[in-house]
Amino acid sequence: MYSFTNDYNETAHPKLLESLLTASTQKNSGYGLDTYCEKAAEKIKSLIQSSQSAVHFLPGGTITNLAFISHILRPYQAVIAAQTGHIAVHETGAIEATGHKVITVKCEQGKLTPEVIKPVLEEHCDEHMVQPKLVYISNTTELGTIYSKKELQELHAFCQKHHLYLYMDGARLAMALSAAENDLSFSDIAKLTDAFYIGGTKVGAFAGEALIINNNNLQADFRFTMKQKGAILAKSWILGVQFLALLENNLYLELGKHSNVMAKQLNDILSRYGFTFTIAPQTNQLFVNVPDTLVNSITQHYDLLPCGKPDSQHSCLRFCTSWSTQQHDIDRFEKFLQTVCQK
Repeated sequence: MYSFTNDYNETAHPKLLESLLTASTQKNSGYGLDTYCEKAAEKIKSLIQSSQSAVHFLPGGTITNLAFISHILRPYQAVIAAQTGHIAVHETGAIEATGHKVITVKCEQGKLTPEVIKPVLEEHCDEHMVQPKLVYISNTTELGTIYSKKELQELHAFCQKHHLYLYMDGARLAMALSAAENDLSFSDIAKLTDAFYIGGTKVGAFAGEALIINNNNLQADFRFTMKQKGAILAKSWILGVQFLALLENNLYLELGKHSNVMAKQLNDILSRYGFTFTIAPQTNQLFVNVPDTLVNSITQHYDLLPCGKPDSQHSCLRFCTSWSTQQHDIDRFEKFLQTVCQK
């Protein structure tokens, strides 16, 4: 059975494995104080054109979100997130476990806008309620959609006006920035957020995310929070090695682009056979409305993520491509689909 379940079910890209093997015989300092992490941090600062930003390497997305959000919020402050946001749906209450409420709002295409945030601020208006302080977004969103530069600028301006922090989860940032419709750059994001992270786990890394804190007022003592929350690896140089490899010769964005190109081919194939989508595809996640009569036939041969029922006759299945999806995987699926649809 071939898996289109997610984009992190392979070990790591060969170039990263080669880099790890080369570094494996060396003695390195621990806890992110090694030369690999130092060089990777400097490379990221150059990439985002922000020498004053602070860069930290953490093992995964959930611990990155938990550590940063719990670090910057006071005990009575809360996070605003889309109803589909990762911290609200797929992190087992990690943020709430640190004492901070996640206020969710319904929004189109999984994207927050000033219009959907305003009612939250109006409702939470005094000391008898939690104080909304952080706006959490992800790019790509959990629905595979992306933020435009205009949308991010509007969110940033709104947050500045209302004294809110703006934080971007970048687990699939490579796919967002390499999407055909994207008009954002790394430097744009650095200017328009208080913090964001460059995801590695879902873009060919064995593990690891690079958190960039752009707001100088939020940088102090973050390593204390990292240590307390279990977010500092003793062998953090493993993360530095991988990010150096990912950022060499634009590999990071190339892997994101490859994931998107493979998804676009799947999109075209599924569309030709009359399948529709719960949301218009933009990146490597496709939310496909599959007739219930075909679900068993497809899922017996392909591992897919079920995502509810858009109506009484269809089930939504997520197809997710990755850096390791090959052309022959797509071609094989097309032949399979032809057989299934002819039955």
